[in-house]
Amino acid sequence: MVEKVLPADPEASYPVCIKAKRACPPEDCGGVWGYQNFLDAIRSVDHPEHEEMLKWVGGSFDPEDAELEEVNHLLKTIPHDTTGFEGSFPM
Repeated sequence: MVEKVLPADPEASYPVCIKAKRACPPEDCGGVWGYQNFLDAIRSVDHPEHEEMLKWVGGSFDPEDAELEEVNHLLKTIPHDTTGFEGSFPM
């Protein structure tokens, strides 16, 4: 969601994300309820799916880390001229 548009910086390459809240849920985590179950599992070592979920996500997951570098890398893959672009952007 775009909350504010600032004057362009002639030294910057756009678009660029300067701030974000929280990380995106892992792909195929099961929607809103599945994501909440996933977070419950990785946060509690006593959860029956704790180890399984950590293994599934690749060992660790920080829901507070919005990974701005990755977001900005993906933004740079958007074609400058999107006229006729019919594909999708990798996320």
